[in-house]
Amino acid sequence: MALATALVFDIETIPDVAGLRRLEDFPTSVSDAEVAEKAMAARVAKTGSEFLPLYLQRIVAISCVIRRTTKEGAPQIKVGTLGTPEDDEKVLIQAFFDLIERYTPQLVSWNGSGFDLPVLHYRALVNHIQAPRYWEMGESHENDSREFKWNNYISRYHMRHLDLMDLLAKFNGRANAPLDSLAKLCGFPGKMGMDGSQVWPAFQDGKIDDIRRYCETDVVNTYLMYCRFQLLRGGFSLKEYQDEIAFVKAYLEQESKEPHGSQWQEYLLGFTPDA
Repeated sequence: MALATALVFDIETIPDVAGLRRLEDFPTSVSDAEVAEKAMAARVAKTGSEFLPLYLQRIVAISCVIRRTTKEGAPQIKVGTLGTPEDDEKVLIQAFFDLIERYTPQLVSWNGSGFDLPVLHYRALVNHIQAPRYWEMGESHENDSREFKWNNYISRYHMRHLDLMDLLAKFNGRANAPLDSLAKLCGFPGKMGMDGSQVWPAFQDGKIDDIRRYCETDVVNTYLMYCRFQLLRGGFSLKEYQDEIAFVKAYLEQESKEPHGSQWQEYLLGFTPDA
């Protein structure tokens, strides 16, 4: 079956040092690293975890898989990270919502409802972002506006945004599964290069390219899990599923030959025969 346009996404964040300085009035003599360290230590004392509140997470990477079928019926897939390593947070966030404006895709995420989208909401407010299509809830005069009243990006139990983790756990946080573990159980490569806890140290070391590559492998894991979910729910026949996995592998093999695609060589080795 032909897939509607799917936009699979994942974000990476670091402490919002500028925001922390504004809220806590740290003296200029305190370095960015010290500001983050003090904020995380205070968070540990309060909650037992150094993970900062979502509104104090600054986005440094948004990676996407865009999977669509052209008007001629040809399958297309693109994996990449929005913007450039030099772009600021505002550029990245606006580029993400511009994709929604352009394609009105099905959004697919792993824990997007619990993390990625709330962070995007808060940071969009901070950065003067406009995202009318994303926030459409059936109140505008667009031709298809009415359907957004019943199926929009905001409501939890609709499919215009599909949070695979949330749905598979039947909206029960105690039943959540980590993407890395479940992907590996399904025969997919899982996380490569780093994990979320290592993003801030990597950013401090100037390794933004490594962060972007890591985010890209994570978003491909999410797309592969989406394909397995389509098989589960009958959206794919077994042959269609196998063909889609082969299509993704062929694309990654081609990308691995590009200067920016070295991570895909190792990633492709992570597939097991039962994937």
